[in-house]
Amino acid sequence: MSKYIYGIDFGTTNSALAILDAENNNLVKLFTIPSLLFFPEPVNPKEPVIPTVGNDAISLYVQNRMRGRFMKSIKKVLPNKSFIDTRIGSKSYRAEDLVALILVHLKKLADAFTGENITTAVIGRPVVFDENPEKDALAQERLSKAAKIAGFEEFYFQMEPIGAAFTYERQIKNQELVLVADFGGGTSDFSLMRLNPEAINQADRKADMLAQGGIYIGGDSFDSDIMWNKGTPHFGRGVKEEFTPGKPIDLPLSYFHSICSWEKMNFLDSLRMKLSIAKSYNFSGKDYRVKNLQTLIEHNLGYVLFKQIEKVKIDLTKVDDAIFEFNESEIEINEPISIQEFEETIIDKNLEKIENYLQEFLDKNQINNDDVDVVFMTGGTSMVRPLNNIFVKRFGNEKIKSGDNFNSVAMGLAYSFKVLAEAEVC
Repeated sequence: MSKYIYGIDFGTTNSALAILDAENNNLVKLFTIPSLLFFPEPVNPKEPVIPTVGNDAISLYVQNRMRGRFMKSIKKVLPNKSFIDTRIGSKSYRAEDLVALILVHLKKLADAFTGENITTAVIGRPVVFDENPEKDALAQERLSKAAKIAGFEEFYFQMEPIGAAFTYERQIKNQELVLVADFGGGTSDFSLMRLNPEAINQADRKADMLAQGGIYIGGDSFDSDIMWNKGTPHFGRGVKEEFTPGKPIDLPLSYFHSICSWEKMNFLDSLRMKLSIAKSYNFSGKDYRVKNLQTLIEHNLGYVLFKQIEKVKIDLTKVDDAIFEFNESEIEINEPISIQEFEETIIDKNLEKIENYLQEFLDKNQINNDDVDVVFMTGGTSMVRPLNNIFVKRFGNEKIKSGDNFNSVAMGLAYSFKVLAEAEVC
């Protein structure tokens, strides 16, 4: 049996793999890639299309002038019962097949480093894939199938915030009651743990894992908020169409809900929806904003547009004023956004939902703010300032800690191997 095992954090935005030397419980290597897939347009419809993964997917997508199937936020498809499969070229892909492509890519990178075919892994999962238990179970079942397709024979699931907690535990000197807040692209997850540096090599940590919870809101939700407030008016939200003279009506809101969510944007790229939008364009008096919507879909500009939205979000982690700027194929957007507007108008509803859930989580587990020694914040979305401020106001700046926002979970998942393996033996 190999001495190596893998800790895998399959994320909405990025995925990471940590290689653990299980004999001495030390990490030896980390790999991180964007959770992206690109399928070029097939030359021959009867032949399979060879997909690319991660950064290579971005490069090839641009080289192909943004033509083909480009996929992001695939993790959010896992709990979607209505997603059965999607046909690309001559092949149909189920949700687990798409996820497996990313896992296979990570495994190949890691196997090349170890020189072995490693088949044991700890795989992270959010506390909630979906707040509906049936959908949540479906998501884990699909992730389990993906792991098997990728070549893993022995694997365990661990809550992602618990993985982050095991990483933080290696940084402390004394016992602490820690609230781990893991903010990813799709979910906000919480874990309450009693951490002790003297316990890092203990197999049985059940008594230290006090509570877990989560809500289905993450960085993608904030991106959608920016798109709704600052983007959709440039694509026809607020425009009227007039089928009957003298009776103008709003364009269908379904257009704009779809372009605010990456996984729904492809719904508009169908003959039926394209005809509907063309009809709206004509009956709106050929309004240029509806033409922008047509261009967005026809030219497959969703990824480029959302990269600019993400840039604004990142800019606002450092500065108080940023500009959502997009100039492509005659679509021109130049929208200033202040940190105050971002917090109080754009993402305020989702911030409130996260804060309310946090209060419920603490109340349910009879934890007061003063009981918590440290709040360990991880995940790329944890850098969003208004979100961070919720925790600073509640717990005090001195209690807020952070680590490697993109690798803490994968590292901790690998560290938790001994705990999970021992629990199965027992």
